[in-house]
Amino acid sequence: MTQDVEMKEQQQQPTPSDSVTPPSPSTLQYLKDIAALIETGAYSREVRRIVRAIRWTIQLRKNLNASVLSAFLSFALVPGSEVHSRLSSYVPKEDGHDMDVDSATSGTPAPTKHSLPELEIFCYLVVLIFLIDQKRYSEAKACSSASIARLRNLNRRTVDVLASRLYFYYSLSYEMTGDLAEIRGNLLALHRTATLRHDELGQETLLNLLLRNYLHYNLYDQAEKLRSKAPRFEAHSNQQFCRYLFYLGKIRTIQLEYTDAKDSLLQAARKAPISALGFRVQCNKWAVIVRLLLGEIPERTVFMQKGMEKALRPYFELTNAVRIGDLELFKSVAEKFASTFSSDGTKNLIVRLRHNVIRTGLRNISISYSKISLVDVAKKLRLDSPNPIADAESIVSKAIRDGAIDATLDHANGWMVSKETGDIYSTNEPQIAFNSRIAFCLNMHNEAVRALRFPPNSHKEKESAEKRRERQQQEQELAKHIAEEDDDEF
Repeated sequence: MTQDVEMKEQQQQPTPSDSVTPPSPSTLQYLKDIAALIETGAYSREVRRIVRAIRWTIQLRKNLNASVLSAFLSFALVPGSEVHSRLSSYVPKEDGHDMDVDSATSGTPAPTKHSLPELEIFCYLVVLIFLIDQKRYSEAKACSSASIARLRNLNRRTVDVLASRLYFYYSLSYEMTGDLAEIRGNLLALHRTATLRHDELGQETLLNLLLRNYLHYNLYDQAEKLRSKAPRFEAHSNQQFCRYLFYLGKIRTIQLEYTDAKDSLLQAARKAPISALGFRVQCNKWAVIVRLLLGEIPERTVFMQKGMEKALRPYFELTNAVRIGDLELFKSVAEKFASTFSSDGTKNLIVRLRHNVIRTGLRNISISYSKISLVDVAKKLRLDSPNPIADAESIVSKAIRDGAIDATLDHANGWMVSKETGDIYSTNEPQIAFNSRIAFCLNMHNEAVRALRFPPNSHKEKESAEKRRERQQQEQELAKHIAEEDDDEF
């Protein structure tokens, strides 16, 4: 989930007379600088400045308090205006001595206010983040609904980035109160509006929110219909693309398309930032189940990833039961961690694994014995049905037909006769394995090439020395914050 970077205020400490250390700017001053950056981006129509402002805001969220918000709203909005009164009503009143204001800036008069939509939407966003962090979800619902109503009247490209964040917190506030179904119609209308306005970032965000809305209520068919008919384009946000891959993997799993589901889930886990631990844990849980349903056994290193050992422990024991082919152990693990599997939404998938456990046990038997009676097969598989011999015969027949085991069935004597294991290198399996690895590497290379960023019109005009220095400075700043850019939404 989100891993915020707390920018702590450093109090001015007494220093020796020969060296003076200036105090660091306060949280309020940081917010004012962010507002100035948004204002500059709005007037120059540079969306990258808005993106940078949002990233800085996410880093400041742990330092937000009521006094800072009240002072910032009075600075950014016209006091007494409708939007100022509405947002101030969500912020609790505190004493004046708690205000986090610099002594150097508290005495300066506020600049002349302008009705700038980007700044107004940013104020909605900051207040909404504060309310959600304070777990005041009822007020957050009212604030988010008011912000969405204001967004409907705005069609500016510089607002799109702010709007996408508001959509996310709008859905989150309703999800926290258990009222997610109430906003489904509004999300569909917003997605239609974003499509008409060619707001691709808004379309990405709203599509993921709608898929999450449907999957929250197990409406997988409706989610697939929406996903298949929604317009697709090149991803603008890595966070939203990871979420889309995760939801796509869940839909494909329920629809029994395990191969596609495995690719989507593993790709989502790889693309997710390292700090998004909760998201990567969920991806790995579903990927483990899908790989087990495909007849694969995940490597032990999957369960030993840093920070995931405890969360993936139930799935490790489940994998061990499937690997051994022990039906009794599988049942005990499923009962032991039933609450965990239910909360993860994988309980129904684990029911499907029973057949895989039996097939794995049967494969181990066929490798160990050249000929074995069906009575012994039933005992080793621990079949608890009224007629275990008939069930064992049916299971062996289906496994032979599906190609799971290389054996023949002697119905007259009640035997399963295994064939000799051949040399696997004389088959096409090594070629298929190498082909899949080469395809994965080529796909990763193509995605890396598509993700390259180039300055606009770099092929048309020659840059001067001053522009070159500015570009290099921007590239250094981008490299510094590139790791944080993918972390703030999870």
